[in-house]
Amino acid sequence: MTVEVLAHCADPTCKPAGRIRQKNEDAIIKAAEEEFARHGFKGTSMNTIAQNVGLPKANLHYYFNNKLGLYQAVLSNILELWDSTFNNLTVDDDPATALAGYIRAKMEFSRRHPKASRIYAMEVISGGETLSQMLSQDYQTWFRGRAAVFAAWSAAGKMDPVDPVHLIFLLWGSTQHYADFTSQICRVSGRSRLTKQDYQEAGDNLIRIILKGCGLTPPAKDA
Repeated sequence: MTVEVLAHCADPTCKPAGRIRQKNEDAIIKAAEEEFARHGFKGTSMNTIAQNVGLPKANLHYYFNNKLGLYQAVLSNILELWDSTFNNLTVDDDPATALAGYIRAKMEFSRRHPKASRIYAMEVISGGETLSQMLSQDYQTWFRGRAAVFAAWSAAGKMDPVDPVHLIFLLWGSTQHYADFTSQICRVSGRSRLTKQDYQEAGDNLIRIILKGCGLTPPAKDA
């Protein structure tokens, strides 16, 4: 589900078009992720982001009206990446395959985009004021749609009866933990960092634990 970012300039003539615009927006969002993850919203400077991207500060306003608009875009991008794997979920899907695929996708996101996940976590911990504008009725409808699929799987006997809302929360929390609490995981496990193999092994264990809790048999990795 795409979360609309209203802070972008409404007049398309005020923005560069095509591939250059997309390339610059991607670069700005990536640089913004670095700054927001390091300094939080209040401590982040638009000027620093512009310098890191190699654009004059004024040019950032061709893409985002202000710092809040850019922050909203970063959060929107995080939600879009997280949720895209579940967008086309249907009652006809195999629960084990769908859940395992989602867990693997979320674990890979945690590995590749840990700063993005931490920004989201900090926003939620601080009260989620900006997120409240994004988790609107449309998002709630999307969420209820995913929960309804889980409920339909249980009703059809495809998996054990579980509370679909809490299952979604469990999927979110367990996979994002490996991005948000990497330093804790490394310290208690004696690692200097988490490798790709560490994420894959963690994902395999989450799949085994969560799917068996739903009365499902984990699919083969190449399924």
